[in-house]
Amino acid sequence: MKNQAHLRIAVDIGGTFTDTVLVDGENAILATAKTLTTPVSPTEGALAGVRQVIADAGADIKQVGGFIHGTTLATNALIERRGAIVAGVTTAGFRDILEIAYERRYSQYDINLDKPDLIVPRARCFTVPGRMSASGGVIEPLDETAVDDLVSALDACKAESVAVCLLHSYANSSHEHRLRDLLLQRRPGLTVSLSSEVSPEAREFDRLCTTVANAYIQPLMSDYLAEFAKLFSIEGLKCPILMMTAAGGMTTVETAARFPIRLVESGPAGGAILSAQVAEKCGCENVLSFDMGGTTAKLCLIDNYQPQMSRQFEVSRAARFIKGSGMPVRIPVVEMVEIGAGGGSIANVDRLGRLSVGPKSAGSEPGPAAFGKGGKDATVTDADVVLGLIDPGAFAEGRLSIDVAMAEAALSSVVGKLLDLDSVGAAEGVSQIVDESMASAGRTHAVESGKDLCERTMIAFGGNGPLHATRVARRAGISNILIPRDPGVGSAVGFLYAPISFEMVRSRYATLDDLDGADINALFDGMIAEAEGVVRAGAPEGKLVRRRTAFMRYHGQGHEIEITLADRDLAASDAPVLRAEFEAEYRRQFARAVPSMTIEILNWAVRVSTVAAPIQASAPPTRSRQLEPGLSRTIRCDVSGETVQAGLIDRAALEPGDCLLGPTLVVEPQTTTLVSRDFGARVDGDGNLLLTRIDRQESHL
Repeated sequence: MKNQAHLRIAVDIGGTFTDTVLVDGENAILATAKTLTTPVSPTEGALAGVRQVIADAGADIKQVGGFIHGTTLATNALIERRGAIVAGVTTAGFRDILEIAYERRYSQYDINLDKPDLIVPRARCFTVPGRMSASGGVIEPLDETAVDDLVSALDACKAESVAVCLLHSYANSSHEHRLRDLLLQRRPGLTVSLSSEVSPEAREFDRLCTTVANAYIQPLMSDYLAEFAKLFSIEGLKCPILMMTAAGGMTTVETAARFPIRLVESGPAGGAILSAQVAEKCGCENVLSFDMGGTTAKLCLIDNYQPQMSRQFEVSRAARFIKGSGMPVRIPVVEMVEIGAGGGSIANVDRLGRLSVGPKSAGSEPGPAAFGKGGKDATVTDADVVLGLIDPGAFAEGRLSIDVAMAEAALSSVVGKLLDLDSVGAAEGVSQIVDESMASAGRTHAVESGKDLCERTMIAFGGNGPLHATRVARRAGISNILIPRDPGVGSAVGFLYAPISFEMVRSRYATLDDLDGADINALFDGMIAEAEGVVRAGAPEGKLVRRRTAFMRYHGQGHEIEITLADRDLAASDAPVLRAEFEAEYRRQFARAVPSMTIEILNWAVRVSTVAAPIQASAPPTRSRQLEPGLSRTIRCDVSGETVQAGLIDRAALEPGDCLLGPTLVVEPQTTTLVSRDFGARVDGDGNLLLTRIDRQESHL
C-alpha cells in the first residue's frame, strides 16, 4: 500500500447512516463504509465505520494523518430542541428584541399562525445597564453593580448557558467581554456566548438569534466533541481532528466547540464541495447538486464550479416552506434547499385521503419496515424495495438484511388500506409524491435565485440519490445526470476536498463618497490575524490564500450585495472602481443600476484558507462498448407503470467507454443507480456514470 503514512479518513454522521471514507496520500479511495447511525452515542457508529474501513484496507489507524468529521448533531439538536437552558442578556431597554423580531408576520392572513420558537422565552430575557453608540463610542459605562442581581436571576431560572448580545457590540465589544468575565468569576461552570464573537454584524435580532442558537448547542457539542476526540485517541488516532463547517471549509475541534453554530449543515456542505470538484473536472459549469440520504434531500446550485453561498439561513421553521417562519442564523453557509424527503421519510394519508411523504423520518432506529428492526411505518425505502429497485441481497454490502414482506405489509396497511391500493400501487404513489416534492423544491429554489434548471447537469449522490435521480430529473426538466464514483458516501468524500478555512465578518458603516481607507485597513488587519490564527491551528505550514469582500447597498435599501475586493489595502482612490463593480453586479441582479445614488458599505469580510489542490480535467475514454447486462431483475417501470425486466450490473464491472440503455440497475456497495427506460448511460474516463435522456423510438425501447 502506497503512502500509508498519509492516509486520511472522513466521517459524516447523518440522521440514518454514518458514512466513512479512507483515502491514501494521492486521494485514491481505499475503502468506504455505510453503517447505521447510533443516535444515543453517535461516536459508536463512527468508530464502527472507521474500524471497518481500516480493516478492509489492511491498514492501521496510527497511519492516519488526516481526520475530517461532519455531523448532523448540531442541526438535530436545534430542530429537536435538545439543547441547554439558555438565558439572554441584552442592553437595558432592549429586553424584547426576540419578541419584536422583524415586526411582521410571515403569513399575513393566517389567523392561526404559529410564531417561530426562538428558544429563549421572555421570562429568561434579562438586561444590564450600559450603552454603546453605533460607531463604538461609550455612551453609558457598563453597570458592574447590576451583575449580582443578574446572576441571581440566572440561578433562579436554572440557566445553563447565556447568550450575551449588547447593543452595537459589533463596533465595540469591550462591554460584552467584561460582562463575560464578571459572570464567569461568579459562576465558573456557566457557558457564555458573546454576539461580538459569534456574529459581529449589525441587525440586533439576527445577531441575538445566532448567539442564542450557539449558546443552546454549545454545552452539548462541547461534550460531544470532547468525547469524540477522547475515544478516537484511545482507538489509536494520533492526528488532530478537523471539523467540516457550513461554509464548506474545515476548522479545528477547539474552534468548533466555541462556535458550534458553524457546524450546522456541515454534512450537506461536503456534498456541495464534492459536486463542485466533480463539475470542474468534467467541465460542467452549471450544476444542480442532488444529495438524497436517509432523512432528507439537499439541492444546491453550482455556477462556474462554485456552490451558491449565503450569509443567512433559518432553523426549524414553524411553516416548513415559508421564509421567515424559522429562527434566523447569520453565518457563512453553502446555500441549499433541504426537504424531509429521504429513504426513511414516512408516508401518511390524511383525513381527506391525501397521500404525503415526510418530513418525519424513521431514522436508523427503528428505520424503514424493510430493515426488520421493528419499524411499522411505510417509508420511501420500503416503496423502492416493493418496486424492485433495491436488490435485498446487495443492500448495504449485505450487512443489513432487507425483508420484502415487511415492506409490502407496511405499505398495504398504512397507505394501501386507506387508498384501496395493493402494496405495489401504494409504493408507486409514495415514489411519485416524494420525487415530485424534490423536483418542485429544486425548481422553486432555482426560480428564487433567478436561474433555470433545464440547462443544468444534475450531480446525484447519497444513499438514495442515484436511485431517484432519473425520476427527479425528468420532473425538473433536466436531461443530463452525473453519478460520481462512490456516490453512496458522497458527502464524506467531499470533506476530503475541503480546504481548512475560516471566515470573519465585521460591521463598519461607510459610504463610497467618504471612504476612510486607514480605518478599513486596520479592521481588515485584525480580521486577517484572527482568521489566520484559526487556520494555522489546523495547518501550521503551507501557503494561505485570502478573499476580501464588502457588502454594499444603495442608501435606503435593507439588504446588501456582496462584492469581491482586491487582497490589498484600500485607498480613497478605489471608490470609483468599487462603484463600477457594485453597479455591474446590481445591474446583473436587477436589470438596471440607480444613477447618482449614495452607495453604502455595511459589512466587511475576509476568508482565509489553505490552497486547494489543482484539478485536472477528465480525460475522455479511449473506446466505446455497448453492454447487454447478463442478469436481470423484475421492476415496476417508472415511465410506463408496467412490470418489466431491468438489466442488473455491478458497477465495479464497468470500464470507461461502456454504454448501457435503460431500464438497468447499476449496483454498488452503498447505493444503486436506476437508469430509467428513457435514459442511456455511459462511463467517462474517470469512472463517472453519465446518464442522458434519449428518444425512446430511436433507442428501440
